[in-house]
Amino acid sequence: MAEAVLITSQLRLVLVDGMDEENGEPIYKFKSFNNVKTSADADQLYAIGEAFAGLQERELSIIERKDSSDIRGEG
Repeated sequence: MAEAVLITSQLRLVLVDGMDEENGEPIYKFKSFNNVKTSADADQLYAIGEAFAGLQERELSIIERKDSSDIRGEG
């Protein structure tokens, strides 16, 4: 049976950078933080994301976590 082994995590803030005048949809900018501890839980990442968002000029839309895993088979 195959197994997924978590290798790296990234925290990404999705920030609103204004509105598209043609279609009225928001324009987003992204701020990424690499080398996040893979053991960090959702509450910890949310607290850090909120703290970093407070330092930004743009409004926070979403806090995302992006994980990368290796898929390994038996043997």
